[in-house]
Amino acid sequence: GPFAIGLAWAAFALLAGALLLRGIVVGRGPWGNLYEFSVAFTTAIVGAYLFLAHRYPVRALGFLPLGVALVLYLYSATLPNAIETLVPALQNPPLLTIHVGFAMLSYGIFAMSFAAGVGYLVQEKRLADGRTVDRFAWLPARDVLDAVAYRAVIIGFPVFATMIVLGSWWASIAWSSYWGWDPKETSALVTWLSYAVYLHLRNQNGWRGRPAAIVLVVGFGMVLFTLFGNLWFSGLHSYSGLS
Repeated sequence: GPFAIGLAWAAFALLAGALLLRGIVVGRGPWGNLYEFSVAFTTAIVGAYLFLAHRYPVRALGFLPLGVALVLYLYSATLPNAIETLVPALQNPPLLTIHVGFAMLSYGIFAMSFAAGVGYLVQEKRLADGRTVDRFAWLPARDVLDAVAYRAVIIGFPVFATMIVLGSWWASIAWSSYWGWDPKETSALVTWLSYAVYLHLRNQNGWRGRPAAIVLVVGFGMVLFTLFGNLWFSGLHSYSGLS
């Protein structure tokens, strides 16, 4: 356990250091294209896991968020990583740094809520008499997983909302319109609504537990669609491989 956590911290330090150096070289937040954002997303996932694992007994859940981070990092290795001049719409270093930085941070936090939600679904076992118990001793208890998922969304939700507001402001500067129902804008709105639904339902009778965990899985699916959807759907965000 301690050795694995040490490796996770080393990975986080190396990833953060790489982002810092690239940011110094490019003179802005190092997330101007899909390669840069994939690495930043990886870093945020690892950081969110380490933060929550320090506060809650969820070390055993690490294979889920760190597994997602590993797949994402391996994907980034297949992308063009050359430093290129940004298109005119992106040439606003302060807003690029803050807006996409907030997206990176919220996505990483939501990845941890996804891991806790999946863990809850795996951990829950329904007995013949209708009672539910924990299935595995090595996984965190369901109440811990539920608390971690809720805490992650409570932190990530306002960060994501701020990202949308900043994006709208930036759109008004770059395209003279606060909102254009671009595929990426629309999927971001649906993602925000998915987590709003989770926060509402979790405190309702009959929705806490398994139903809420399912909403978290769907919500993170929307996060991934928001990240990669522009690869399949044309729109204002379909340039430079920007996520």
